[in-house]
Amino acid sequence: MNRFLVGFLFASLLPSIPSIAATSPGTVQHIKVHAASLEGNLEGDSADRDISIYLPPSYATDKHRRYPVVYFLHGFTDSDDKWYGPTKHWINLPTVIDKALQAAGNREIIFVTPNAFTRYQGSMYSSSVTTGDWEKFVSSELVAYVDAHYRTIPKAASRGLAGHSMGGYGTLRIGMKHPEVYSSIYMLSACCISADFLRTKNNEDLAKATAVKDPAEVEKAQFLTKIVLAASAAWSPNPNNPPMYLDSPGTTAASQTEVFNKWTANAPLAQIDQYIDNLRSMKAIALDVGNADHGIKEATEELDKVLTSYKIPHFFEVYEGDHLNHIADRIEIQVVPFFSKNLSFDAK
Repeated sequence: MNRFLVGFLFASLLPSIPSIAATSPGTVQHIKVHAASLEGNLEGDSADRDISIYLPPSYATDKHRRYPVVYFLHGFTDSDDKWYGPTKHWINLPTVIDKALQAAGNREIIFVTPNAFTRYQGSMYSSSVTTGDWEKFVSSELVAYVDAHYRTIPKAASRGLAGHSMGGYGTLRIGMKHPEVYSSIYMLSACCISADFLRTKNNEDLAKATAVKDPAEVEKAQFLTKIVLAASAAWSPNPNNPPMYLDSPGTTAASQTEVFNKWTANAPLAQIDQYIDNLRSMKAIALDVGNADHGIKEATEELDKVLTSYKIPHFFEVYEGDHLNHIADRIEIQVVPFFSKNLSFDAK
């Protein structure tokens, strides 16, 4: 039998040989991590936070291998168990990652998501006496815990930060302040990056948030009301205003101005000029948004303009979709390849 025929027969057998990624899905662990930075928060949320961790297919068998890590931040009213199961949701992140790993060029990465669901249904990944210091927890305590308990590559070049909606906000807010922790960031439909995101709402909507006088009423409030309350707890806290411990925009021009000034101080588009050198030092930056994601689309386009004006390389795309309907697709075809390309897999 000649060598050409042998080679042909060998090649014809290759499609029947399954890849590791196709037959061996990753595993998920649900753990708790104590956050000293969240102790004593006035919302009364537990400082023992649920954490979901995706371990890639080879993690259980290749005992000497180390992996880069992507810290993935979920959105408002969401939680880690919704994104990782067992709670049924509009997305299942482990399934999406498993599917992405079947594509050529994608590499195995650990994904970590903390539960940022709070009494006001979202921490905004910010820092206040009411909500707690989520920025420190995500950028310091959680990273230290994961590096100590899992086979990670404990350096910035091997760490990424990504998130959807509120998590996209947290990605930009935390990422641009901590290039010593994360080298690459990806924002999916990032909300709240401009302080104007609620200024366009009428006073009647804002008054509904001001009318809430007991944290127990939050669960039955309308979605916009919840956002106002969560933003107020994170960005305009008031330790002298129990039991809510926050100042919401209210209905008068004076109170709105005072609160919105504080919100502006927490808006990444207002802060970004202070962190240009940090952003420039990063290995890679990416942001995308659906063309029907009104308000968020315009703010993301403004962020793209700012990065472009400073000549900071980045990936930006407006795709056909809304706030939710293509997020799983974007993670599969954009986010996993982005981190596979830009994170360091060298454990030395």
